[in-house]
Amino acid sequence: MDAEVPRPIGRPLPRVIAIANQKGGVGKTTTTINVGAALAELGLRTLVVDLDPQGNASTGLGIENRGLETSMYHVLMHDVPLENCIEPTDVRRLFVAPASLDLAGAEIELVPAFSRETRLKHAIAAVIDDYDYVLIDCPPTLGLLTVNGLAAAHEVLVPIQTEYYALEGLGQLLRNVDLVKRNLNPTLDVSTIVCVMYDARTKLSDQVVHEVREHFGDKVLRSVVPRSVRLSEAPSFGQPITTFDPRSRGAVAYRDVAKEVHDGAA
Repeated sequence: MDAEVPRPIGRPLPRVIAIANQKGGVGKTTTTINVGAALAELGLRTLVVDLDPQGNASTGLGIENRGLETSMYHVLMHDVPLENCIEPTDVRRLFVAPASLDLAGAEIELVPAFSRETRLKHAIAAVIDDYDYVLIDCPPTLGLLTVNGLAAAHEVLVPIQTEYYALEGLGQLLRNVDLVKRNLNPTLDVSTIVCVMYDARTKLSDQVVHEVREHFGDKVLRSVVPRSVRLSEAPSFGQPITTFDPRSRGAVAYRDVAKEVHDGAA
C-alpha cells in the first residue's frame, strides 16, 4: 500500500501578515479590516497595524486618527513602545495600532535613521505574545514604510481586484518581496492571494480569477470577495462589514477568507 502523503504543515501562531499591493484602490485596507474582524470573531486576538499615512484602516475601525497622542509615527520614529499606541476597537479581540498623517513624513525621516528597515519588526516583537495575528496594512507604495512591513512579516497576503490590469504591477511587488527576502527577511513569502471586487455579471471577473489561479495555484484562496455597496459603505461608519451588515454577501465572503487563512495555521 502506498505511504500516506503527509499534509503540508500549517503555519504556527502567532502569524504576522503584511497585506500589500502597490496598486491603489484594490481593496487592500478593506481586506485588512474585514479579515481582522472575522479572525477576531473566530476567537483569535488580532492586531491591525496601520502603516498607511492615509490612516484608512484606523478610521475604518472607528479610531479618529487626528490629534492622536501616540501613533505608528511615534513607534517608528521615536521608539515609543507599540503597546502604548494600541487601541481597542468595538469588535471584541480586535485591536488597532493607528496611523496619523505624520506618517507621510516618516518615509523621508527614516532615510538616515539607524536600522531603518527593521524598526517595525522590533516593535512587533515586544507585543507578539499577546496576539494570534498581526495584520500590517502597507501603503500602496514601495517605500520604506512598506519595506518595514515586509521586513516585520512572516508572510504576505495580496488582494487582487478581478478587473482589467489586475496583474499589472504585481511583478514589481513580487520582485520587492524577493529583495526583502534576500536582504532582510529570509523566511518571507507570498502565502495568500485573494480575489476581490468580483462581479459575477461580467466575463472579465471570471477570466481574471482563472488567470490568477493558473499563475499562482494553491496560493489563491477558493473564496472570492464580491463587489458590494455595503462593503464600501462600512468604513464611513467606522465598522467592519461583519458588524455593519453581518449577513451581507461581503461579510459572508470575508468570514470565508478568514477561515481559509486560519486553516493554513498549525
